[in-house]
Amino acid sequence: MRIRVLLMALCATLSVASSAPNYKAEKASDHGMDVVRLTDAASGVEVAIAPSVGDRLYEMKVHGKNVLNSAPDNVVDFRRRVEAGGIPFLAPWANRLGEQDFWANGKKYIFNMALGNVQGPVPIHGLLATSPFWEITEVKADRRSARITSRLQFWRFPDLMAQWPFAQEYEMTYELSKGTLETRLVVTNLSADPMPIALGFHPCFRIDGVDRDEWIARIAARKRAIADDRLVATGELRPVDLPNPFPVKGQALDTGFTDFARDADGRAHFSIESGGKKVEVLLGSKYAAANIYTPRGRQTVCFEPMTGINNAVNLYHEGKYPDLQILAPGATWSESFWIRSSGI
Repeated sequence: MRIRVLLMALCATLSVASSAPNYKAEKASDHGMDVVRLTDAASGVEVAIAPSVGDRLYEMKVHGKNVLNSAPDNVVDFRRRVEAGGIPFLAPWANRLGEQDFWANGKKYIFNMALGNVQGPVPIHGLLATSPFWEITEVKADRRSARITSRLQFWRFPDLMAQWPFAQEYEMTYELSKGTLETRLVVTNLSADPMPIALGFHPCFRIDGVDRDEWIARIAARKRAIADDRLVATGELRPVDLPNPFPVKGQALDTGFTDFARDADGRAHFSIESGGKKVEVLLGSKYAAANIYTPRGRQTVCFEPMTGINNAVNLYHEGKYPDLQILAPGATWSESFWIRSSGI
C-alpha cells in the first residue's frame, strides 16, 4: 500500500513538472493564474509564461533581476492592458496599419469594428496580444534546456477569422538554454490563398538598478522607415541618422528600422548596456525590421522584432514596400529571436 501511495505521488509530481540536473520546467500559479516557469539554475535565469494571456512571457529574471520592463505586481493585469509589459505577441499584424482595413492578394478586407477586437482609427498590435486561446502542447526539461510549446488554432475562432480571413495556426516555443532565451515561432498557412506575414513582438528591456540616462544602445540597422504624423510608415526609407552606439538619454524614438547588419549566423544584434551590464536581443534573418521605442520618463528601451515595417501589407499593395513576406498555401514559416545578458 505504501509503495502504491509513493508511486501515485510521483506520477502527480511528474504531471506538473519536468526537471534535469540544471534545468526545470514546471506548471505553477501566480495570483490564481496558471503559469509555467522555466529555470536554468547554472546561469541563474528564470522565466515565467502566462499561456492564457497571449502566451506571454512576462518575466525574465537574471540572478533575481528582471531584464524585462513593466511586469505588473499582479499578472492578471495582462488581461486588461496590452502595454502591461513582458513580451506581447503582435499578430496577424505588428504595430500600426494606416486604415481600418488591409489589402492581400489584390483584395481589400475591411475590419468589423463592432466586434471590438480591433482597436482605434489606426489599428495597432493585431488581435492576439491578450488571447486566451493558446493551448499548451509540451512542458519539458532535459540536460539541454527547459522549454514550453503552445499552439493557437486561429481558424477555429469566428471573431478572428472575420477580421483576418486566413486559416492559420501558430506554434510558439520558449526555450531556455545556457542563459539564453529563444522565442521560436512557427506559422502554418491552412488557407487556399497566399497569406501575408506581417507579425512581430514587443519586448521592452531594462537594466535594473541603473538609470536609463546612463544606458548606451547599440543597433544593427542601416535604414529607418519614415512615418507620418500617426507614426504609420509611408514606405520611404532613409539612412539611419543616429550614431552607433548612441546614448539613450534624451532619446524619444518610436521608429521603424530595417536593412540590418548581421553576424555569421544571420542574426542582427540590438542591446542596451551600462557599467559592464548588458541586455541583448538577436533577431533571426526573417525578422527584417524592428521598431525601437524609447519613451521619455520610463526606465525602458524596446527593441521590437518585426517581419517588415509597420503597415507593410498596405504599402506592398501600393507598390511602396516590396519586402512583405508572403506564405504559400500549405506552407510553414518559422523564425526565432534570442535574449541574453551579461554582467547582471
